[in-house]
Amino acid sequence: MTRTADADFERFVQTQSTPLLRFAEMLCGDRHNAEDLVQQALMRSYPKWHKLDGDQLRYVRRVLVNRFLTQARRRWNNEVPSDPVENDWDQRAVADFAQQVQTREAVLSALAGLTVRERAVVALRYSQDLSEAETAELLGMAPGTVKSTASRALAKLRLAPDLIDSVSGGN
Repeated sequence: MTRTADADFERFVQTQSTPLLRFAEMLCGDRHNAEDLVQQALMRSYPKWHKLDGDQLRYVRRVLVNRFLTQARRRWNNEVPSDPVENDWDQRAVADFAQQVQTREAVLSALAGLTVRERAVVALRYSQDLSEAETAELLGMAPGTVKSTASRALAKLRLAPDLIDSVSGGN
């Protein structure tokens, strides 16, 4: 790959890693799996980076969604995490983000109640702000299917108890 393409890829990673991570977390519901998904998507995109003419974000997003759907179809492969590394995170002073964490956890919990397809549609349509046509193209389905899947998913989310409690303040 050329130095220009390498620099372009590096800039892309610096600017888009956080939005891609948020999107991936919406898809899989777990921060660690989301980090793995983003890393896999970027690793698979890098060799083809110099050939991409159009929207690179769209391409990486497509790779990320495909990896998510593939992993969701697979059974667990007995991968076991290693022991955590010692750190000083517990000693650091941080602001109180309890409400935001509670809301985030409620949203992720509600998304976990959706099917893989519904979660992908909701994440693409409402997190990534893609149109029905763009979502349909990315997922390889008809726009009408995107519309009906989003409708079913939103109906489920409206009834999710964790989300209702979080939005209403737990009353």
